[in-house]
Amino acid sequence: MEAAPAPAPWPLSRALLEAVLADRVSDRFVCELIWPRLGYGPDGAGTWSAGPATDAAWRESFPTEPQVIAERPASVRLTRSIAREHKQLLKEQLGFGGYRIGELYPRRTRRATAVNWLLADLARRGEPLPATGPLPPLLAAPADPVAGHPGDRPIA
Repeated sequence: MEAAPAPAPWPLSRALLEAVLADRVSDRFVCELIWPRLGYGPDGAGTWSAGPATDAAWRESFPTEPQVIAERPASVRLTRSIAREHKQLLKEQLGFGGYRIGELYPRRTRRATAVNWLLADLARRGEPLPATGPLPPLLAAPADPVAGHPGDRPIA
């Protein structure tokens, strides 16, 4: 089956990235912010697969949709792919000081990594971060931040 063309990435904005940090969108949505920017595209069967624009290291390690929130290896790869000069963008651009001790869960720290990677991707391309932009329907923060939203994959 031939892969469908990669969809245009969801437009980023400060408001959207703050919603990610506040756990107001699903883990899948967070992944779908990242996958097209890594060169992954939907294959028509509900899976995202590496495409020609996917970096070889990503394509070899993750031929299909890296679960950057649910799976530690994908999250570690995402962290390591942030250039040193962009490691502090979360703090510098969003003023994010981190989560409090009682809020430190792998899902949330991986969301912070995802947002920092998205900011680094914008910086690498020389694009600004608009203050506002389209938002998906926002969810209530999950009652159990360890489990996440209904449908979120368990954290490994």
